[in-house]
Amino acid sequence: MKISAMAAAQRGAALQPCEYDAGNLGPHDCLIEVAACGLCHSDIHMIDDDWRISSYPLVPGHEIIGRVEETGSSVKHVKRGERIGIGWQRSSCLQCDDCLRGDENLCDGNQGVISHGHGGFAERLVMDSRFLFPIPEGITTDVAGPLLCGGITVFAALRTAGMTSGQRVGVIGVGGLGHLAVQFAAKLGNWVTVFTTSDDKAEFAARLGAHEAVVVAGDEPPRSSRRLDILLNTAPANLDWAAYLKLLDSDGTLTFVALPSTAMQLPVELLLFKRRRVMASPIGGRALMRDMLRTADTFGVVPLIEKFPLGEINTAIRKVRENTVRYRAVLMP
Repeated sequence: MKISAMAAAQRGAALQPCEYDAGNLGPHDCLIEVAACGLCHSDIHMIDDDWRISSYPLVPGHEIIGRVEETGSSVKHVKRGERIGIGWQRSSCLQCDDCLRGDENLCDGNQGVISHGHGGFAERLVMDSRFLFPIPEGITTDVAGPLLCGGITVFAALRTAGMTSGQRVGVIGVGGLGHLAVQFAAKLGNWVTVFTTSDDKAEFAARLGAHEAVVVAGDEPPRSSRRLDILLNTAPANLDWAAYLKLLDSDGTLTFVALPSTAMQLPVELLLFKRRRVMASPIGGRALMRDMLRTADTFGVVPLIEKFPLGEINTAIRKVRENTVRYRAVLMP
């Protein structure tokens, strides 16, 4: 089975047309016709081999929306013609304790779509059907892809930090992740405080549903009118974590989905005195993915996207590198 795709031939290279042999469908596999694919910063990291797990030629793309063209002999839960989504994860062992409690994303044997195979910047791809997710009718194809990575990343982090409704939730950063976190937290009935470094993003956060938008300038410490139950960091910067910890209420949680590039310093006494905690969260398991999609559909959580034709993939990559896309890039045939 030959598949046409766009691939990086070597580390950091521009994507060029290529063709690869996808082999035959396994019993749990599906052949997916790609309708749209989001471009994520993780794709850039893989193109550049920043994590030392890339292999070339590399076909990026892991925020995939498509339709099922063919199914393997053991596939029962999705049908030909069904619209489905694919996120970062390609597979897991499905047998360990993590998998059996619904945390397939924590499995020691978990595999990524583009770290262990070819991704969605292509006409088609072959995928394990057990990691395909039906897309609710109320979510349009062009905006659905970023929910499968950016959306599940922030949703899982907020949920595992204890978010329900009627709480006070803080979000650091209003970018590709932060603008989705604000929507999930606010639309589920929480008081949301946003921390950003620019006035325009503060205004944008308010339009998304934030009740308070704090512009943190220079060395000025962050402030909040209320103590927070959860504080989610979506900014890849090393900030004044002591100041942010002080904003948390008793039993409050600081959780990370974006990591600083340098070592962090956290004063343990600020955790001890109020029984605060610090955690981090990587994407989410299959049950959380389905919950996230239902929540986005029910409450109207919509990524703000910029669309590109697949032939302009290198332009889209350049804009993501320059951080000039607001807020997620999506490629469509």
